[in-house]
Amino acid sequence: MKKNAADIWEDLKGQVDFLSEAGAGFVLKTEGNADRGGPPPESPRLEATASPLPSLAGLPAQTAAERKALEEIDKQVLVCRLCPLHRLRTKAVPGEGSRSAELMFIGEGPGRDEDAQGRPFVGRAGQLLRKIIAAMKFHEDEVYITNMVKCRPPDNRIPHREEEEACSPYLIRQIELIRPRVIVLLGKTPTDWFLPSRQGMTSRRGHFGDYRGIPVMPTFHPSYLIRNEGNREIKRMVWDDMQKVMALLGRK
Repeated sequence: MKKNAADIWEDLKGQVDFLSEAGAGFVLKTEGNADRGGPPPESPRLEATASPLPSLAGLPAQTAAERKALEEIDKQVLVCRLCPLHRLRTKAVPGEGSRSAELMFIGEGPGRDEDAQGRPFVGRAGQLLRKIIAAMKFHEDEVYITNMVKCRPPDNRIPHREEEEACSPYLIRQIELIRPRVIVLLGKTPTDWFLPSRQGMTSRRGHFGDYRGIPVMPTFHPSYLIRNEGNREIKRMVWDDMQKVMALLGRK
């Protein structure tokens, strides 16, 4: 039986408050099947290649054609019908930020506010993430923020594996075109995808992994910090993780 892309990838109050409390990541194929939630025949489908994906380290600078390709991905995401999540969305959320960012953040999926606005991380968790980004000495327009799935799962549930598989070619192509120097994985969902393991997040966070030559840092999702608002130790751990990212990028 032919392996799918997931099997292949598995093989191979503000900035000061946060710092104070803390202690200071295509191949186009036309195909459609409405019964399976696929796109109409005229819609291009992004398919993952069946061969191992090459390293992204040491590639030349991004070209104008690649920047244009990123714009096309956004357009495809906005009309995507590759999985059932499209049926309930208000707006798809491709991602936002610098298309040549050296730092990328990948979360789980859009929530209610993100679904309404078509932007990633704009609710409470998003506000906290943006404080963290500022504390890391980055402007929002210097980084790129996106999610594993581009449409909101019902009731903010965890995305199903088949939804991640349907949506992942968009994300993989974004990574290939942006070519960030570091990726921060926010929470268990993206961490399980990029760095599969039986260990929990507490054990995995704070340790760089690798995705095609790009260092990836797993850390807790901002929503987890909000749910544990009084736990200063969790905030400290996240800030420790981000300091490692800053050091790697020369921002400390």
